[in-house]
Amino acid sequence: MLKKFMNFTCVGLAAAALVLVGVWPASAKVVGDTIIFGAALSFSGKYSTNGKHTKNGYELAKQRINSMGGVKVGGKTYKIDIKYYDDESTPARGAQLAERLIVQDGIKYMLGPYSSGLTKAIAPVTEKYEIPMIEGNGASRSIFNKGYQYVFAVLSTSDFYLREAVNLAAEVAQLSKKDPKRVKVALAIENDPFSQDIRAGVLEDAKRWGMKVVIDDKLPPELNDMSATLTKVKVLRPDLLVVSGHSKGATLAIKQLSQKKINVPMLAITHCEAAKVIKNFGPLADYTLCAAQWAPPLTYKDKWFGSAAQYAKTFEKKYGYVPPYQAAESTAAVLVYADAIARANSFDTEKVRDAIAATSIETFYGNVKFDATGKNIAKPMVLRQIQNGEYKVVAPTRWATSKLIHPRPKWSKR
Repeated sequence: MLKKFMNFTCVGLAAAALVLVGVWPASAKVVGDTIIFGAALSFSGKYSTNGKHTKNGYELAKQRINSMGGVKVGGKTYKIDIKYYDDESTPARGAQLAERLIVQDGIKYMLGPYSSGLTKAIAPVTEKYEIPMIEGNGASRSIFNKGYQYVFAVLSTSDFYLREAVNLAAEVAQLSKKDPKRVKVALAIENDPFSQDIRAGVLEDAKRWGMKVVIDDKLPPELNDMSATLTKVKVLRPDLLVVSGHSKGATLAIKQLSQKKINVPMLAITHCEAAKVIKNFGPLADYTLCAAQWAPPLTYKDKWFGSAAQYAKTFEKKYGYVPPYQAAESTAAVLVYADAIARANSFDTEKVRDAIAATSIETFYGNVKFDATGKNIAKPMVLRQIQNGEYKVVAPTRWATSKLIHPRPKWSKR
């Protein structure tokens, strides 16, 4: 018994010594014929719904990769598995669990959490231990201006969420023989980091087209009323109104525009699905442009799921609901990891990290190619217009499945 205790103590001391000096083997954690990934996800707290979508996306990728034989490394095929912890929707807890996964559990490949806040909390930890992390749910561009070398995102960053609305407004102007410089833009943007990133992107593209920004309102985080902004919209009559205020912002924009009978030719917002605007407002939500990272009608394809539509069908059959883009981008993160490990033909984390950085592939979710900061520079955001209670992809025009209805019909004619 004493000998057993001494052996256990020695092992524990040795492990503790490794922690203290920061010495860790370079190869990823592999148990038998299985590669173990790690992820801290929000199974409780305010992000629990999207945490569930994220996990479902990860799990579907895992099951599909394994059913196709796994990942080939050194002439041998390996299955993949994922170890999860609940970060409780709290950044500090997420960082703590990332450290636990890496230091205690020996995880060498990390998948991202849900939300920019959690991703920003975990990124310094994975960077500290030089552990690659591929994520699909942290869109804030502030994640990618820190010089991180081990963080990669398959999604478009938040400053791109509504740029396409500006480009679409310019395109509409040109088609009607109008100079885009005559387009008037109004912004109603919540004063939080994510939404202000969106504002920065819209302003950059408006400036590029020479458009006039007639309203640039920062809305309070506890958003309950947009009356002051909408009064200005009624007077200044912008061609494009851009709103970003998470679910509350989407709800208020549609609710108060309809209540006040304020007409605007083009309305572009975020968080349409999260706010359930079609269900909650019916025809009042029609003609709204909704930003999305991904949509099933897109024509992207890959060797794992086939088309975007086939992925959506597979997901819905498995989980009983149409996949939101949060699930799709999570699946894509795992696919990119599997592709990189196979190309690296090694479990060495540096070789895998370099293979990730060199990624240039098409997935059902979109094209993936990273710049030096770890951002995906190959996949645009899409705009879906609500038409007769359904989401229809209308921009970018090369991906459009339906024609844009413009201008939005006046309330008096609905």
